[in-house]
Amino acid sequence: MGRIQGDGFKAQVHGMTYRIAPLTRRQLAPSLGATLAVLATPGFLRAQAPAQAPSGTEDGYRLLRPKFGMAPLRGPDQPTTLIQGYDGATPGPLLRLRQGNELRARLFNGLPDPTTIHWHGVRVPAAMDGMPNLSQPQVKAGERFDYRFTPPDAGTFWYHAPQDPAYPAGHGLYGALIVDERTPPDVDRDVLLLIDDWWLDGNGVIGREGTHLTVNGAPAFDIAVKANERVRLRLINASAGRMIALRLDRHRATVMAIDGQPAQPFTASVGRIVLGPGNRIDLFVDMTMQPGEAAPLVAESHRDRTIARLVYDPGPAARIAVRDDAPPLPDNPLPAKMDLAGAQRVEFPVGTLPADSAAKPLFTVQRGRTVVIAFNNRTDLNHVVHLHGHHFRLLDRLDDGWKPFWLDTLAVPPQQVWRVAFVAGNPGKWAIEDRMIGRAGTTAIPWFDVV
Repeated sequence: MGRIQGDGFKAQVHGMTYRIAPLTRRQLAPSLGATLAVLATPGFLRAQAPAQAPSGTEDGYRLLRPKFGMAPLRGPDQPTTLIQGYDGATPGPLLRLRQGNELRARLFNGLPDPTTIHWHGVRVPAAMDGMPNLSQPQVKAGERFDYRFTPPDAGTFWYHAPQDPAYPAGHGLYGALIVDERTPPDVDRDVLLLIDDWWLDGNGVIGREGTHLTVNGAPAFDIAVKANERVRLRLINASAGRMIALRLDRHRATVMAIDGQPAQPFTASVGRIVLGPGNRIDLFVDMTMQPGEAAPLVAESHRDRTIARLVYDPGPAARIAVRDDAPPLPDNPLPAKMDLAGAQRVEFPVGTLPADSAAKPLFTVQRGRTVVIAFNNRTDLNHVVHLHGHHFRLLDRLDDGWKPFWLDTLAVPPQQVWRVAFVAGNPGKWAIEDRMIGRAGTTAIPWFDVV
């Protein structure tokens, strides 16, 4: 892997020398004070590596460049925040392709610390999963790594750097990956809402306290619509440690997919949904209000704060009436049946794994066998677990059936045991991430081996 050269300037902070990539005058002028405040904050700034890469594409690969940048997280009238982001922005570039096509992405590490990219919810080959020191080596400052795979599933996914447990809200190193169905569903608009919960202090500096929601990198987002249109809302909770409860007012919201996989369509009760960290939900929403009106998308988990609005065009409606109910989205190639009777059964002690849990696999399973994992949370804290390389079904209490949807990420309440089942169909070493919700702390990353 080659080294990328670039320029920068040096700064002395607390007796240490940092090399900072040059900012444009437009980036620097409105936020010099905020930048200097972050430079003086211990623990956030790692020296900007002297690495620059061309933008756009190269040799058929989409370039993704982690580096420092300035983001208007609190709005255009507030000082910007120093973040780490792909291409220096948050969220990073939207990656979009049709099911069956190959994704090619080239990571150029423009940060001083090593990094990788995890393709959250995508059933990639193990060598492409981006789990540091398990599925691939760390990509050091100034080096590159090529990701190349064909996503088997259509749906809403996302990509991100391995999340630092010292900063549960992350630094902004994430973006959305949308894999479109071979036959597009009948909708008028397809809208992505990538939601994050930042830990910002009163000066807008990333730290260990404070909470601040953003949608697509801004405090709020307006969605322009017309009466009688149908909108597909793709919702992603990109926060590392926050549950986000949402309510869409004055509209019927039909859940069409969860964690990228089609679900049997159902109506969200009074427009309410809950997204755990890493979860995704696709909604179909018909625009049934009058031209010129507006309706909010409210974060109930954050004191009923409006984070987005459906804003109706004052002109004529898009059609005479709304469409009939939508059929289910086409199935992805996941198993229709699982052999629960012959399953390999494993208990996962949520939040209480030993420190050396990464030294050997939690379990080894033959490819094609059904696995049942009992996520046993004996702690008094909420946890979220994320299974790499596979999707699972949430089992009923008596193991006599499962919920009519697939998941790859699950919030496990305190003092609860939740069982999931999946077919170990993807060979390789796969992580099971376990992290506390709403708190900083060590992230346990045990793994299992499919042979």
